[in-house]
Amino acid sequence: MPDIAAAVIGTGFIGTVHIGALRRLGVPIAGVLGSSAGRGADRAAALGIGRAYGSLAELLADPAVTVVHVTSPNVAHYEQVKAILAAGKHVICEKPLAMTSAQTAEMVAVAKASGKVAAVCYNTRFYPLNQQARGMVADGDLGDIRLICGSYHQDWLAKETDWNWRLEADEGGALRSVGDIGTHWMDLTSFIAGQRITAVFAELATFFPVRQKPFGPVETFSAAKGLTEPRTIATDDAATILLRYANGARGVMSTSQISMGRKNALTWDIAGSAASAAWHSETPDHLWIGHRDAPNEVLQRDASLMNATGAAAAYLPGGHVEGFADTFHALFAQVYRDIADGARGQDATYASFDDGHHEMLVCDAVLQSARTGAWVAVPHA
Repeated sequence: MPDIAAAVIGTGFIGTVHIGALRRLGVPIAGVLGSSAGRGADRAAALGIGRAYGSLAELLADPAVTVVHVTSPNVAHYEQVKAILAAGKHVICEKPLAMTSAQTAEMVAVAKASGKVAAVCYNTRFYPLNQQARGMVADGDLGDIRLICGSYHQDWLAKETDWNWRLEADEGGALRSVGDIGTHWMDLTSFIAGQRITAVFAELATFFPVRQKPFGPVETFSAAKGLTEPRTIATDDAATILLRYANGARGVMSTSQISMGRKNALTWDIAGSAASAAWHSETPDHLWIGHRDAPNEVLQRDASLMNATGAAAAYLPGGHVEGFADTFHALFAQVYRDIADGARGQDATYASFDDGHHEMLVCDAVLQSARTGAWVAVPHA
């Protein structure tokens, strides 16, 4: 891709993952923008990147930059993405797309008017067997979808001394476990089933109403050290949500960032009228397929045994596990193909800004349901 170069906003855990995937693809990295000029310079040196921008304006003025990856805290997405698109550059934004559905609605309109490729980084779609499952549903292998169940559980905020910027609503949004990992689950299962969520009934739980915030910065999934101060927490540690889908299917999900021993455990189980399927992110190379009148199956990821949709996302030979970092490579490979072609392809399977906006509409409904104790319909995007 000789005429394409990327810049990355954010130099923490996820920003570093983006940089690794870009290098694997051979996309030149023009520079990075950190949370401060000093941190950006330090991280650029550590990562072997030649330039650290002092500001967003400096980044956008660089004629070498074609695409910008946004991995900053959620509160910054709205203004940064609008500025990137206004500067005539393509954008790949981390999830959730913004803080509110009003913001995401505007971002959808701006992206469409720009004519640029705009993607949301729901990377879990790109575990190859999730693409396989999407193809199976589309081909009718599961029949009519009836029930969608599952969870996304982690333990990295399971102690009152654990800290991250996502804990505070003014940086991460009013929903935390739902907005952060819950939207991953909702996007993924809707993508696989080909059905959007139309209504929710939700309960939110905050098990640590007070946490100890360190005086210094803490990177995601890292332990806090040093002096702390107590901070009141209003965002959700966990949630339980009933779901209704456009075709009449029913669902149930839970999110948790306080489940001991669950490091990054996303599970889904989809029951159709002809067969069922299930998957677990901590064993990502195996897809369970269930039957009523025949032996159940376990499909190990192997492109030679998969359908066209699944095989297109599989890069390593069977038995060589493709994991978390590989999903970013597969996602970016598809996005950069479309950037090279000048528009989103008809066969693209990455999340669009429309998808990101829908997830924020679902989050609005979850908040309303938790406050009212009633079912809440999700507006059409």
